[in-house]
Amino acid sequence: MKKLVLQLIFISFLPWVVFSQNEKQNPYHLNIISTVAAYQDECRKDKQNQLVDLKTEIPDIILDIRYATDNNFTHKQVYSTPRAFLRQPAAKALLKVQKELEKEGLGLKVYDAYRPYAATMLFYDLIKDTLFVASPVKGSRHNRGCAVDLTLVNLKTGIELEMPTGYDDFSEKASPVYNDLPANAKENRKKLIDIMKKQGFEVYGSEWWHFDFKGWQTYTLMDISFEELEQP
Repeated sequence: MKKLVLQLIFISFLPWVVFSQNEKQNPYHLNIISTVAAYQDECRKDKQNQLVDLKTEIPDIILDIRYATDNNFTHKQVYSTPRAFLRQPAAKALLKVQKELEKEGLGLKVYDAYRPYAATMLFYDLIKDTLFVASPVKGSRHNRGCAVDLTLVNLKTGIELEMPTGYDDFSEKASPVYNDLPANAKENRKKLIDIMKKQGFEVYGSEWWHFDFKGWQTYTLMDISFEELEQP
């Protein structure tokens, strides 16, 4: 009981812990870009390192950034603002996906994209299950700006297409190869996986909604807040 109470107290301070600490933490001594100056230097060396605002790159994309609300597995707001960023090549590839889907009256809804390393540390502290939450020992592909969580929507109605589960469903049904499902859910999942793969995204083995962009290994882990990203 005492452990549960302490965990609930910890969860209640999630937004403050993630984005209000003056000194960013790196307990595993990873190579992490954690200052605006270091990030800007990376972008000067190679413009492909730039984290692109998806709403700017893909104006008609729908954002449902769950961690900017309490509608997520922590039940607390983690991000201070509902934004979505990806590295430049990944953002351009996602634009191609959106344009192809539009021909069928469909589009993308994004739940999460770039995620600061501090958030990965918090998620692991809560779950400690690396099947669904990245280990902070190595960092997440989200921390590299090369992973995106998303689904398909009907552009006319804005309604999500039927999928095997909702977002962040930590069960076996979330696997992209789980088959004990309605035919429609399997067909929609396959459509999403196939069209994302065509543009260089691979689905994660435990989550049908999570896609990693090719070459993610070449990008550095980051712990820069959304607000810091927009500093001149």
